[in-house]
Amino acid sequence: MITSIASVPLPVDETLEIKKNRFVPEDGGNGRRISIVTGIHGDELEGQLVCYEVARKIRENPQKLLGTVDLYPALNPLGIDSITRGIPGFDLDMNRIFPGVPDGAMTEYLATRIVKDLVGSDLCLDIHASNIYLTELPQIRINELHKETLVPLAKEANVDFVWVHGANTVLESTLAHSMNSLGVPTLVAEMGVGMRLTPEYAKQLTDGIFRLMQRLHIWEKEEIQVKEPIISENPDEICYMNAPVSGLFLKKKKHGVIVEKGEEIGAILNPYTGEIMESITAPSKGLLFTIREYPVVDEGSLLARILKREVEA
Repeated sequence: MITSIASVPLPVDETLEIKKNRFVPEDGGNGRRISIVTGIHGDELEGQLVCYEVARKIRENPQKLLGTVDLYPALNPLGIDSITRGIPGFDLDMNRIFPGVPDGAMTEYLATRIVKDLVGSDLCLDIHASNIYLTELPQIRINELHKETLVPLAKEANVDFVWVHGANTVLESTLAHSMNSLGVPTLVAEMGVGMRLTPEYAKQLTDGIFRLMQRLHIWEKEEIQVKEPIISENPDEICYMNAPVSGLFLKKKKHGVIVEKGEEIGAILNPYTGEIMESITAPSKGLLFTIREYPVVDEGSLLARILKREVEA
């Protein structure tokens, strides 16, 4: 059943509505609940395909549903409609206003309504894509303040990589931090690239969601194989590669592969002179889990991230 969880009037006789679709067994279910949210950033669409896949599977197999599944495909509908990362007209990142204020500005009111509706979930999954500049391997990002609760759940999510961040990198105004602080275990998934869909990643994460639903007794047992993710809790394992000069970045490696130390992953070109300005080589052997997708770079632009560890692709 599709319902509105927040509604505010807009100019010219329009209304902004944030909606969810709730799936419940015919007998009302066992009281267990998972909430799947996405679309906080309007240029991140990978989660929309995941919502579609989850809804499709439930509709095709309603007898297997034991608890409640809430889908929130578009927390920032104005951003999605206008292909804008933030909230149009406010120049504001929606993932920096949680938990909101009930009697605050429109954006703060919307954040409050979202948080209120999510409270009571046994698990919340906040799905992001990367931005338009980078492509990411499917991963779960966790802050170390909640790792004891979240890492065991992340292992079931069928991602390639679980990245545990230090507490000093936590942004307290994000949805995930707000929900975890309120006692709702919340995982942040990141995968793919902005403004695009990666069907194989959507299928991969959808399988992980149904595995999690089984763990929570929301879905009947069935055979679902999930990946054993690489888990990193050491910030020194993550190597950031930034552009030494401005130019046109031509990638030569696909994310998800193992690169050797000194191996070329791309080059920065000068379109005016026809010269290679810089060859970009891996400073260490490891898993290339992030790669630059948008080719125009400025000095300092992020080009890649490598997990510096002896792992298998």
